[in-house]
Amino acid sequence: MKKLLVSAFIVASFSAYAQYSLPAKSPRQTVEQQFSTSKITVDYGRPGVRGRKVLGELVPYGKVWRAGANGATKVTFAQAVNFGGKTVPAGTYGLFINPTDKEWKIILNKDAQQWGAYEYDEKLNVSEVSVPVQKMTEKQEWFEIELNPVDDHALDMVIKWDMTRVTVPVKVAKPEAVSRIVEKLREINTIEREK
Repeated sequence: MKKLLVSAFIVASFSAYAQYSLPAKSPRQTVEQQFSTSKITVDYGRPGVRGRKVLGELVPYGKVWRAGANGATKVTFAQAVNFGGKTVPAGTYGLFINPTDKEWKIILNKDAQQWGAYEYDEKLNVSEVSVPVQKMTEKQEWFEIELNPVDDHALDMVIKWDMTRVTVPVKVAKPEAVSRIVEKLREINTIEREK
């Protein structure tokens, strides 16, 4: 009987332990923003500064970086967008950064399934945009990507880490076509409410 109770206790302990995980050094985060008639989602790892010199050392200047930690950062557009002056079809892309002290090249790449940037292939790039570095007055301990609406058909992707911030404008690829669809839907809703 005693052996049975000990065995049951061990099984219960393992079951309880399986529900928990150790804290991640670079926790995963997903951000999502309503965008025009759809949404944009970003899934990324959030490394911390943790007393290190990150930009220029941990993340070398002039070398492609995975824009976060662990697996590649994934950006999903549910509709076609204008990213860096180029039309990008709806889909999921890897987000990479090639940083320098003065500007960052933000890259969308067809391969969103790789670990880090070890197998990064620039031939799979679908869009690149260079944006100026803005120095911040307060330190951003954890790498962060924000999606901030600008208007009905545009938002800013803001990337912050340590004392650095960059902003990437993202717009609907064909806002006039989307506006016509939205107007038509509003007309239909008005007619339905009046019935």
